[in-house]
Amino acid sequence: MYIGAHLSAAGGIHTAVDRAEAIGAESLQVFTQSPRAWRPTNHDPANFERFRERRAEVGLHAVLCHALYLCNLAAPDDEIYEKSIAAMRNTMEVASGIGADAVVFHVGSHLGSGFEHGLERVVPALEQVLELTTDETWLLMENSAGTGGTIGRSIDELAAIDARLDRHPRLGICLDSCHLYASGIDVTDPVRLDALLDEVDASIGLDRLRALHVNDSATELGSNRDRHADVGEGLLGEGLGVFLGNPRLQGLPAVLETDGPEGKGPDANELRKTKEIRARAIAG
Repeated sequence: MYIGAHLSAAGGIHTAVDRAEAIGAESLQVFTQSPRAWRPTNHDPANFERFRERRAEVGLHAVLCHALYLCNLAAPDDEIYEKSIAAMRNTMEVASGIGADAVVFHVGSHLGSGFEHGLERVVPALEQVLELTTDETWLLMENSAGTGGTIGRSIDELAAIDARLDRHPRLGICLDSCHLYASGIDVTDPVRLDALLDEVDASIGLDRLRALHVNDSATELGSNRDRHADVGEGLLGEGLGVFLGNPRLQGLPAVLETDGPEGKGPDANELRKTKEIRARAIAG
């Protein structure tokens, strides 16, 4: 397992690799633009090459790009829908430019129109985004916490999208420990976690589980509320080791998306704590 962090790319996307190196991250996740604005960043192409060079120098095992929070591929509103597709395509282009392993995204919300109606919006949108994937850069659906009309709150929902897209060879998933807990999956229970992974294997395939988000939860099991807590400081606590130590989750990038002690994201101490919880879990 390659434990890393979501880090800032302020000052040029290549600078995120410097930040990863500084805190001892083994994997990295970045936004390719401001996560709360539609306007894409005008990247200097030279920074793409610099990113690739620095990644090789540092030895990062995996790089993920996270799509905008604004994107909603199930949006009933045509303007939001088209903006979401354009933003996702831009993120895929930048991710390919820096040689990222994948783009991670939240499917979106049907906003009350129902799952089936949402699916009718999501599938053609994803067909357009998947055109830009490569053998190097995949597209990963992230499970949601289950708030409101969000799509992807269960493996069944993610599998339904996968099936409608004919199990596209470059479409995979990313599992978030906090979102699983919020949606009612107790990732601190080895039996429950194994049952979940059995479900993933049967319906999507564990070979297409390509990344993990490692977050503690500030809200209770089944709350359907997406509230991350710093590692060891939330309701998962030491129990996060069950997730981190599961044999079938080894070999994957595991990215922290926590606020950190100063609200500026994960730091070296957050990564150290995470690695120690994992080590204790594996040692038994």
